[in-house]
Amino acid sequence: MTSSRAGRLRAAVRANWPILSLLFLAPAIPELLTGSTPVSEIAYNPIGFVIGFGLDIALYGSGALLIREFAVVYRKGWASILLLGAAYGIAEEGFEVHTFFQTSGTPVEALGSYGHLFGVNWIWALTLTIFHSTYSIALPILLTRLWFPGSQDERWLRRRGVGFFGGLFVVEVVGFGFLVGHGPSPAALGFFVGVAAVLIALALWAPRYLLRARPGRTTIGRTPLVLLGSVEFLVYFAVLIIAASRPIPALAAAALVIVGNAAVLLVIVRRVGTEGLERSEFRFAVGMLSVLFVWDLLLEFILVPGILAVSALFVYLLVRLDRSLKRREVGPTVPLGAAGLPPAGP
Repeated sequence: MTSSRAGRLRAAVRANWPILSLLFLAPAIPELLTGSTPVSEIAYNPIGFVIGFGLDIALYGSGALLIREFAVVYRKGWASILLLGAAYGIAEEGFEVHTFFQTSGTPVEALGSYGHLFGVNWIWALTLTIFHSTYSIALPILLTRLWFPGSQDERWLRRRGVGFFGGLFVVEVVGFGFLVGHGPSPAALGFFVGVAAVLIALALWAPRYLLRARPGRTTIGRTPLVLLGSVEFLVYFAVLIIAASRPIPALAAAALVIVGNAAVLLVIVRRVGTEGLERSEFRFAVGMLSVLFVWDLLLEFILVPGILAVSALFVYLLVRLDRSLKRREVGPTVPLGAAGLPPAGP
């Protein structure tokens, strides 16, 4: 490769760095950081890992990019992003890999029977839809906004790019949907197609200000905000334990999931203000990721050796992001005399 060609390649990477970051973060958080795609495969099955993570990028990355572009083009806020993220979760788990209808085995385990009715794993479907909405879509979009604040309201894709990623997403969902077994009944498929359509319609309707931070300062401290970010995964973990021992009916577990996540949204809307909003968003993101770091401590010595390296990478990225936010908060420093002499009086 000539030096001029290498220079053009570096320039192209820098120009598309926000897109590449979102393409990486969208699958890395729900797959690598949770252990769903074991990072240890790099050692004993590198080709399989590259192919598998490439497919994850095509799925998660395309979904996150398209939803992010939708929010920019139609001037939508977090409510629309979360609604479309939920539709994404249904597309992945319901239409592609069919875990909504899987009765046993990995990954559903006990949730394949706990809350299973009319051929659907309702508790699994509820928790995974919310998980994908937040961890697979909203969190990667939030982190890229914090990393690249100057481009958060800019379109990243031209019409051809939207068509490419849209086609890539549809081909993977439909293609794997035909290959994977334990598919839905026609009634169940029709139901979830209808739910996804309603979510998309609501995303189109939802005003930009819905779930937006209120004017003024934030009235919740740093530690409570970090803990608030960890609630969703802790609720999900609690549901896994409940499904294994079944001390309460499945309907009560569903209520726990809905109330827990609704309470988080309510506190955010009421207590997070526009003053220092980036810092509040960062702390909430730290909470969402920190609980996964603790999860990785368990996985490292039980199922997925090497996963702590993924946690270390994300800790490093958070430290870098924290420093970047601090520089923005302080603002640029102007050397004494650089602004010139004050204007002469009248």
